[in-house]
Amino acid sequence: MTIQKFQKQIEAIYYTRDADRGIPLTFVWFVEEVGELAKEIRKQPQNKQRLREEFADVFAWLSTLASLLDISLEDAAQIYAEGCPKCNAIPCDC
Repeated sequence: MTIQKFQKQIEAIYYTRDADRGIPLTFVWFVEEVGELAKEIRKQPQNKQRLREEFADVFAWLSTLASLLDISLEDAAQIYAEGCPKCNAIPCDC
């Protein structure tokens, strides 16, 4: 699945509800999901399935925020297409 298809899928599933909630509260939900990911990362031993689920949740909430703000994540990712956006090196030389 491409980034664009993922973002469109998340829009199809959640856009109306997220738009009704509004950007500020949707951002709070996003931050909460990042916190849940952080908790899973800190656990020892790490559960790869739970990490996978938390990464998916963070990506979904990031996608819905981008959609609410009329930002294509696929377009945004192009900022890194040539390497580091500051020095253009791969790996970064900054």
